[in-house]
Amino acid sequence: MTMNPPIKAKDLLTNAFYKAVAVAHPSNVLEQYLPTLPSSRLIVIGAGKAASAMVQAVEAFYPHERLEGLVITRYEHSLPTQVVEVVEASHPVPDAAGLKATKRVLALLEDVTEEDTVLCLISGGGSALLTAPLGITLEQQVALTKALLYSGASINEMNAVRKHLSSVKGGWLAKAAMPAQVHSFYLSDVVGDDLSTIASGPTCADETTFKDALEILDYYGLTGEEVGEARAHLLAGANGDLPETPKANDPCFKNVKNTIIASNQLSLEAVSNYFKSQGIQPYILSSSIEGEAREAAKVHAAIARQIHDFDQPVAKPCILISGGETTVTVRQQKTEESGKTRKRGRGGRNSEFALSLALELEGLETIYALVADSDGIDGSEDNAGVFVLPNSVKTVGKREAKQYLAANDSYSFFEAADGIFVSGPTNTNVNDLRFILIL
Repeated sequence: MTMNPPIKAKDLLTNAFYKAVAVAHPSNVLEQYLPTLPSSRLIVIGAGKAASAMVQAVEAFYPHERLEGLVITRYEHSLPTQVVEVVEASHPVPDAAGLKATKRVLALLEDVTEEDTVLCLISGGGSALLTAPLGITLEQQVALTKALLYSGASINEMNAVRKHLSSVKGGWLAKAAMPAQVHSFYLSDVVGDDLSTIASGPTCADETTFKDALEILDYYGLTGEEVGEARAHLLAGANGDLPETPKANDPCFKNVKNTIIASNQLSLEAVSNYFKSQGIQPYILSSSIEGEAREAAKVHAAIARQIHDFDQPVAKPCILISGGETTVTVRQQKTEESGKTRKRGRGGRNSEFALSLALELEGLETIYALVADSDGIDGSEDNAGVFVLPNSVKTVGKREAKQYLAANDSYSFFEAADGIFVSGPTNTNVNDLRFILIL
């Protein structure tokens, strides 16, 4: 195939990202699932990085005079709305703004009746944004969240813990909305599209237990002061002194309908169709890639190298497409000045995946990649993801590249390699997107 790398390759990868985002944007998917206009109150609540875009779709469908409500989104992720209020708060670590806004959401539900309809708009990020800590203070919740983020725990595991330390997660929001008719719409950002995991399933039955949450803390060695109060609360629950999260047979779910409106698979299929239109054969590897980011990258790299070297199991040119959500275990290093351990490094799971991929593919001149988060923010930095180019490692140096990876400092590597990809908030969230182009 005749191309003009790297500009043409980067254009193809960039276009693919925006195709993936567009097909999962609330403006393109939510309307078909909205219920007919009810005769009584219509209350809109919700939380997530896509919350304000979901509100816009709702406001485009219903008469404005019939709407009321409030949703919570991440700082710098809000879009203009006409009636429903949008409040910004912190993600991935909760803050006082999120706590205050959550109390206001719960206040909206205090006097609902069975004739009222509640539209609950949920997307990734909701676990941090919709926050009402139970058994611990906000400060203790912040410390626990940071410990879980650094531990390498999966999103399912993190949320199992958070559900049992909250009065809104794990089905408790459904309990608060009784006896109204609740229509919850979820943008899935989790592997397997498990409703109970997306934003910690605020309107879904939870099958995890206090005992499960304790075992997760133990498995990841989270035993320090930062989790002391949380552990005490979970232990009380495991001993039967506290009520479990609502299970499937709980009457609070009688009037609740939960619907997934978009997912990672939908976006991967859109990307596949785009590359077909460009004359490049696409291969979707999986929408369920999990595990340590740097290790998952090695598997992807091995497949790409086999295609590059031997046209096996498929011939080039082609594009390997995958999604899902990997994890990063943040390493600790000692400072020379104090001898104390500290966590360092910038970058999210996608840039860490990409740096490991770049090292594995070093020297191959016709492989390009874009690894990014569909919400437009990889971790806590300003980029959606990064480009891997044939000269990425050479530009910075192999020794230096390994040092960046060891320090979980993938953002700084790609900043030096001129590989940062910035899209800004996309106002949707269907997990990670990985495209490896082999020419």
